[in-house]
Amino acid sequence: MAGHFIGIDVGTGSVRAGIFDPTGRMVATAKRDIALYRDGPDIAEQSSADIWQAVCASVREAMPQSGLGPDDIAGIGFDATCSLVVLGPGGKPLPVGAHDDASRDIIVWMDHRAIDQAERINATKHPVLTYVGGTISPEMETPKLLWLRENLLETYHAAWQFFDLPDFLTWRASGSLARSTCTVTCKWTYL
Repeated sequence: MAGHFIGIDVGTGSVRAGIFDPTGRMVATAKRDIALYRDGPDIAEQSSADIWQAVCASVREAMPQSGLGPDDIAGIGFDATCSLVVLGPGGKPLPVGAHDDASRDIIVWMDHRAIDQAERINATKHPVLTYVGGTISPEMETPKLLWLRENLLETYHAAWQFFDLPDFLTWRASGSLARSTCTVTCKWTYL
């Protein structure tokens, strides 16, 4: 039964794993909740370790339901929110807030702490903004990076990698530091 695929979708509140046959029909699924930390109306953070554990647990639950073994899986794909994962050397999580809790190493898509940074980026009217609809949202990665640089310089300088969440999941699963074209173009404004 080779040729099946695993699809992982990470949302704001849960991780979902689906096993699909070669025609795209879902043959098994599982879901795990993930934590969301709110320290005020504009702050939303998560833990990359919590999310990875939920990914692994959901796949471990879905695989037996499918009746498939590892050799039946042809590939795995990840999709997730536009959330910034910050890791230090060796993949060690770094804190993204004043709390100094390194397990909270993700600035979630719905976090709006970088509104001022997004407004300043938009005021430049830089041509790259035409590729993201003319303005950049504080939910995208560039304003979040600028916020870290201006507010958590120690974390910013200690960072080994800044990942968009789907690219973090790819790295965690495969060791590859490759970034998706969608990520670098649409979320990081890198052309």
